[in-house]
Amino acid sequence: MPASEETKGSGSTAAERRCLVTGEVCERELLVRFVVDPAGNIVPDLDEKLPGRGLWVRASASLIAKAATSGAFARAAERSVAVDAEFLVRQVEFLIVRRCQSLLGLAKRAAEAVNGYEKVAAWIGAGRAAVWVVASDAAPGGRAKITPPVAVATVAWLTRDELSLAMGAENVVHAALSAGGLARRFLKEAARLAGLRDAGSASGATTAAAVNTN
Repeated sequence: MPASEETKGSGSTAAERRCLVTGEVCERELLVRFVVDPAGNIVPDLDEKLPGRGLWVRASASLIAKAATSGAFARAAERSVAVDAEFLVRQVEFLIVRRCQSLLGLAKRAAEAVNGYEKVAAWIGAGRAAVWVVASDAAPGGRAKITPPVAVATVAWLTRDELSLAMGAENVVHAALSAGGLARRFLKEAARLAGLRDAGSASGATTAAAVNTN
């Protein structure tokens, strides 16, 4: 069985996939699906809807690059493929950022998210926030203004500009989401973005755990 296909056997579920680089079996929400298009190009499929054999790689800049440069994509697809490692990593990161921004925007329009220090601090103080989003390039003093409880998941790998665009405001450093489906979907995308931006395995694990608890 190609390493890219879903795992079979004892204990495995349809939600599990095997990373074609590491051989690790893990939840699909921590991986990125790729397919080969008719022209032989490797294409990211974040919606997991494109036809063809899924080629799964853990959401990590280094692992996606390795899949491209080591021939792992070609071996898993059992055919020659065209892929630029640097471009593919940038493309996946861009797409995941866009998905995070879209979910934040949807949450704000649904009154399930706020931005701005005072509003975010009020939500956290009232126990209304399930997720605290702080800009990755925020000044240390700005980040230290808020100390959320352990139950509030922290996401700190979107930039100030990216947060501002998502929330439709200027100079957004802090945002918060209430518990619900949009927050869960956002956390799943944020966990993948952590890997793409090398935010550290601990950060990625923390966010991934929050997906299952909020």
